[in-house]
Amino acid sequence: MNKLQKYSSLSIAVIAGVLLLGSVISTSADGATVSGSQPGSVDDPVVTKSYVDEQVQKLVAAELAKPTGGAGKDTDKNAENSELKVVTIKSGEKLIAKAGAEFIVRAGKAVVYSPDANGISDLTDGKDISNEQAVVNNHLLLFPRDGRGVMPDAKQKNGLTVMVRGGYDIK
Repeated sequence: MNKLQKYSSLSIAVIAGVLLLGSVISTSADGATVSGSQPGSVDDPVVTKSYVDEQVQKLVAAELAKPTGGAGKDTDKNAENSELKVVTIKSGEKLIAKAGAEFIVRAGKAVVYSPDANGISDLTDGKDISNEQAVVNNHLLLFPRDGRGVMPDAKQKNGLTVMVRGGYDIK
C-alpha cells in the first residue's frame, strides 16, 4: 500500500467512527432512553385548557352535590346556625355565645362578659377584648369557647341589637 492509500483508509475510519459516535450521542439527547416519559409524549400527553376546565367543573359539581353535615347530624340545624340572625338584648340580660359563634353589635353600647380572665377576639381590629371592656359597633367578634358573651353597658338604659352567627343563649 502506498502512503496515499494508507492515509485515505485511516481518514475514512476516523470519519466513520465520528459518525457512529455522533449518532449514539444524538440518540441519548433525544430522550430515547428508558429513564422516563417526556412531557408531550405518548406516555405523558399535553392536555388542553378546555379539558382541565371540564374536569374542574366536574369536581366542583360533585362537591356541591355532597350533603352538608355528617352522619347523625341534623343538617337543618347546621344550616340554621350558619345564618346571621338579628337578636335584641334587653338591659340586664347577657348574650352568651357557644364555641365558634360570631357576633356583630349593630346598635347600643356593649361590653364583654367573660367568667374568667380571658376575653373574646375582635377580628376587625385584630385584638382581644377582656371582661367588661367596651365593644366597638360593627366589628366582627369571635367566641373561641362557650360561656363568654356581650351585655349592654350598665350606663345605658336601652338594650342591644346584635347580629349572631352560631349558637347562643340569653341569660
